[in-house]
Amino acid sequence: MILRDIISDPLLLEQLGIRAFHQRFPWWGGDLQTLRDTLRPVALPLDKGQPLEIEVPALSSGAAGSGALLAFMDYPPEPKALVVLLHGLGGSSRREGLRRLGLSLAQNGYAVMRLNMRGADPGRHLAGGTYAAQCNSDLLPVLNRARELCNSLGPAMTPLPLFGAGLSLGGTMLLNACYSTQAERLEAGLDPSICALDGLFCASSPLDLAACSASIERPRNRIYQRWLLQRLVRQTLADPFGVSDLENQELRGAQQPRTIRAFDSTVTAPRWGFADVNAYYREASPLQHLIQSPQQLPSTLLLQALDDPWVPACSAIDLQDALPKSQPIQLMFTRQGGHNGFHGRAGCWADDLAVSWFDQLLGA
Repeated sequence: MILRDIISDPLLLEQLGIRAFHQRFPWWGGDLQTLRDTLRPVALPLDKGQPLEIEVPALSSGAAGSGALLAFMDYPPEPKALVVLLHGLGGSSRREGLRRLGLSLAQNGYAVMRLNMRGADPGRHLAGGTYAAQCNSDLLPVLNRARELCNSLGPAMTPLPLFGAGLSLGGTMLLNACYSTQAERLEAGLDPSICALDGLFCASSPLDLAACSASIERPRNRIYQRWLLQRLVRQTLADPFGVSDLENQELRGAQQPRTIRAFDSTVTAPRWGFADVNAYYREASPLQHLIQSPQQLPSTLLLQALDDPWVPACSAIDLQDALPKSQPIQLMFTRQGGHNGFHGRAGCWADDLAVSWFDQLLGA
């Protein structure tokens, strides 16, 4: 496929009322776009989100871990929908990107649930263990609670729509939740006859975990990988419910994981009941489901930058090639933007895109 053929569809941009993305000086190139919030933190207002604890079961491995996940709720007057926001690997509800997107949605009339996944601060103390790309036993109870809130927040007898927005791995989790089984939904209290969400927006989300792991292991990404590993190991060892002797030995010893794949092999795959890291990457990658059963998704927009240094764009390109035009999945490609960057001339372009996407779903 010729490169120019996969750049953002101008018709879709026109429908959404959004101009094409142009990166902002001095944040030129995929790496600076990726690192912008780290190098120059965003000045955000005081977080006034209302805390909400949502009960979740123990991990499938049987390790200590039943407890709760902590979310923060932002309520505008007369909300028109509720959006569940999920952070990425090593993130939390406090990260600049997630908070900025939440503020943008709330300012445009959306109630927002900013969720901390299992193990993420500031909810680290509520449940043992850590999260994974496929963690339906945690996420589906959250979506069930969100549906209950939609019923109480909407006008009489008219529930609000429930949308999801995921940054990086958060989008992967939401995609996998949409492909959850009827048994999983019944166990979580969700109606198995309807989709887990009414609409979805994903930015820079891995669709093929093995390809993403291989990408982050490239020599050019050595610093990125070291930074992510430090956050993951620290998050894991801070578990107030404790870690196993084997995990403690492997995470603190001389042979501690030096790659994301090694960490997933040591911690993530066994904790979530996968046979090994290869099984985890295969079964928790949504690409196979997106290609085989796209009709199971709600209306979904996937945003991917071609210069993303972490998540290779090839998986999203393969998906676009495989999808017929009539499916509910739309893909938006940009030449620049990095990994969950998209810092444009008027702020974060991806935030405006998400708001416009959900506005269009409400209008439809």
